[in-house]
Amino acid sequence: MTNHPELSLREKIGQMLLVGFRGATPADCALAVRDIREHHVGGVILFDQDVADPTLGRRNIHSPAQVRELLVFLQAQSRVPLLTAVDQEGGRVNRLKPDYGFPASISHEELGRLDDERETQHHAATTADTLKAAGFNLNLAPVVDLDANPDNPIIHGKRRSFSADPEVVARHAAAFVGAHRARGVLTCAKHFPGHGSARGDTHLGLVDVTASWTERELEPFRTLAAAGLADMIMTAHVFNARLDADRPATLSAKVVTGILRERLGFDGVVVSDDMEMRAISSRWGLEESVPAAVEAGIDLLCFGNNLTYDPDIAPRAAEILERAVTSGRIPLSRIDTSHRRLMALKSRAGLIA
Repeated sequence: MTNHPELSLREKIGQMLLVGFRGATPADCALAVRDIREHHVGGVILFDQDVADPTLGRRNIHSPAQVRELLVFLQAQSRVPLLTAVDQEGGRVNRLKPDYGFPASISHEELGRLDDERETQHHAATTADTLKAAGFNLNLAPVVDLDANPDNPIIHGKRRSFSADPEVVARHAAAFVGAHRARGVLTCAKHFPGHGSARGDTHLGLVDVTASWTERELEPFRTLAAAGLADMIMTAHVFNARLDADRPATLSAKVVTGILRERLGFDGVVVSDDMEMRAISSRWGLEESVPAAVEAGIDLLCFGNNLTYDPDIAPRAAEILERAVTSGRIPLSRIDTSHRRLMALKSRAGLIA
């Protein structure tokens, strides 16, 4: 645990980036080291498979001991302790697989069907223990989307929702979060304002939920936020003309600031879903999407750097945001607000005093 020093504008901007990278050992992740030391990224996200180039095979995850060595090494490079993140929901969305020596996990859907919060807590505790031992301090879970559409390929299709009932979702999400908190691992409720009713997959392109989305999809987020159980909330790249006629949720001040912050009263860290997903990248270039997300109210921009691979994604995003501030488009106070939230989060996680 360390006191965080006063940071420059560029360092504060770096803290707003959660970035993926290639490499599984200290020797083969020189670019990640550069991003941490020179571009001051606030966090890293690990994946098991390289999606952009499957011929490369495993990306960052081979075994528990290897992951721990890698994350300890990366933490040692950073002036401000890193968020070390992974998507370990359970079931089909798990980066730490039994094939690599990690415990088996079950899906949110299975846990919701059992509807026994002790069982959910038990499985989440196993997950949190696994993450903690491997050096992770942030699980990008639970999914609190409602199981609202049987034709949804990315939520229902991958068994990622606890239930179609928002009360059931909120109960099991609370059990999931509590088990992680007891072990010092942060969590992230996703995907705001709700991806469960969608027919499409935002990895592949714009997904319009105008006709299918309902206010009920806000309820698990509202419940977790009111109970102080939302360490972080992730936005969805879904488009809903009834909420914002021009922009998907991640880029929408009406959704992020108007609904999540003002209506639901959430003042914690809001993280984007992967900014390289095609729902964003196919319509908005980085020069527009990066400042627009921050203007909307996003505190932490996620670049998985895996759907496509750009070795310079961290410096590019940082430079775009710095220009937006120095040009006057984004006030310095907006960066300071995100910085305050991010440092408060790291403090709660015991990363900084």
